[in-house]
Amino acid sequence: MKAHLSRRYLFSASHRLHSEAMTKEENQTTYGKCNNPFGHGHNYTVEVTVSGQVDAKTGMVCNLTDLDTFIEKEILARYDHENLNMLPEFAQEVPTTENLCIRIYEIVQRGFRFAHLERVRLEETMMNSFEYAG
Repeated sequence: MKAHLSRRYLFSASHRLHSEAMTKEENQTTYGKCNNPFGHGHNYTVEVTVSGQVDAKTGMVCNLTDLDTFIEKEILARYDHENLNMLPEFAQEVPTTENLCIRIYEIVQRGFRFAHLERVRLEETMMNSFEYAG
């Protein structure tokens, strides 16, 4: 029996949406107030959904402790209270929430081995959320 498990985590980070490939005017038109030279911050909610067979012995898709430990070490420790523009993965890429969602998915996909990664959903605000499923 296959089941899905979704778990939510919170972190805060700042970013400036700005592309070196565009002019100042293009950046302002494209990103508006998010192009502020001083950046701005968000309280993000990341939701990770994994799936797998329900273990007959434990009754679980995977142990929540394993998932929590991985996300804490590989995602929250990397992004919480950081300026995303200063991180190596965004040196050549605009740190939009779409791109951040993809990066988080890739990290979990590469490293979490206790269940199959289905998707990552990232809430930037009450009104904006993004999903990536590979």
